[in-house]
Order: sequence, then C-alpha cells, then structure tokens
Amino acid sequence: MNQADVSKLMSQLRIAVKPHRNLRNPDGPEGRLLKLRKTVTALVKHERIELYYNRADEARGYAELLISNAIRYGDRHKATMELADYWLLEKQLVHKLFKVLVPRLENCNYSYTRLYKAPRDYPGMYYRKSVLELRGNPYPTLVTDFTNNRNLIHNVLLDEARKDYRRERLAELANKIAAESAENEKKAEAVSEPKITEQVVNSESKAELKGVEQVEKV
Repeated sequence: MNQADVSKLMSQLRIAVKPHRNLRNPDGPEGRLLKLRKTVTALVKHERIELYYNRADEARGYAELLISNAIRYGDRHKATMELADYWLLEKQLVHKLFKVLVPRLENCNYSYTRLYKAPRDYPGMYYRKSVLELRGNPYPTLVTDFTNNRNLIHNVLLDEARKDYRRERLAELANKIAAESAENEKKAEAVSEPKITEQVVNSESKAELKGVEQVEKV
C-alpha cells in the first residue's frame, strides 16, 4: 500500500466543526439546525453564497465534514448516505455531491471551501458579512490575480516611469560623486603646493649656507 492509499484511511477533514454558538432562533435548536441545513444545501447547489459571517463560519464546518465523508466512504456507505440525506434538503443534490463534487475535490490537499469577508452595508447596523464558496466553482475569482497582469497598459507605463525615475536618480548621484571627487582633488593640490615651495626654499637656503662655509674656509 503506497502513501496515497494510506492517506485515504485517515480523516480528510481540515476545518474543525466548532461548538455551536449561542445564536437566538424563534424556533429553538430545531430552527437553528434547519437554518444551517438550508445554508449547506444552498452552498452545494449554488457553490457560492453570501451571508452573515457567524452562520457561514459554522455551516462551513458541516459542509467540510459532509464532503470529507463523501470522499472517504463513497455513495455505498450507509452512514454517509444518511448524513447527506440529513444535510441536503433538496435530494437531487445528493447525486451532485457524489458525482460532481467528489471527483473534483478528491485530490484537494487543502480545505474544500473558501470563506471571505465581505464589505458591510454603510450606513446601517454593523453585521459582519461574508462569502462562502466551494473550490473549483465556475464563477470568477474574488481575489485579484497579480501574477499575469504585467503586460497591461497601465502597468507597462508605470514600469517605464519607474525606470526613468531611477535613471534620473542615478545620474544625479553620479554627478554628485564626480563633483565631490573633483573638489577633493583641488583641496589635495592646494595642500601639496605649499609643501613644494617650502622644499624649494629649504634647498636654496642650504645651497647658500654651503657657499658661505666654503668662502670662510678659503
């Protein structure tokens, strides 16, 4: 048995099913569970739904559990079929779960769903909204793709402007360095000239002293 087959023996659930929140519902716990079942059913049916964050976060765990068990046990497992029958209110979606979603997500190495935070309505009451979706859905992605847009016209213009700015900055820096080096050379020359004149004067004075000494000896 290879490593891939061994991984099939373990649970593939990657999103933990959190303890239920203390959400108020006029119908009590049964109404709350019915709302979660409707959410899971809508997610399997439409593959992308927008709803409040708390309900989406909790329903996500049950959707992950349902898909994980469907991938692990298949459509001939009694407990899995009962689970699918309970969470999917529209029974034709059971066929979609095993024939469409399982082949699509069986080799997925991460969560089967995505949860995004959606902007809230303003002005108004602050309720956290979100978007819950299945991976591989046919809708356009909600996340901007920054990998293949370098050839767009505004990005090309921005790149060229950035290059021109860098050239100007490098030219200014090169001119500044050249001016500083020329000024340093001038200072060095100005310091070295008095030393040369002193050496010339000293040599002349030494020559005169030697001439005077020779005259005195004579």
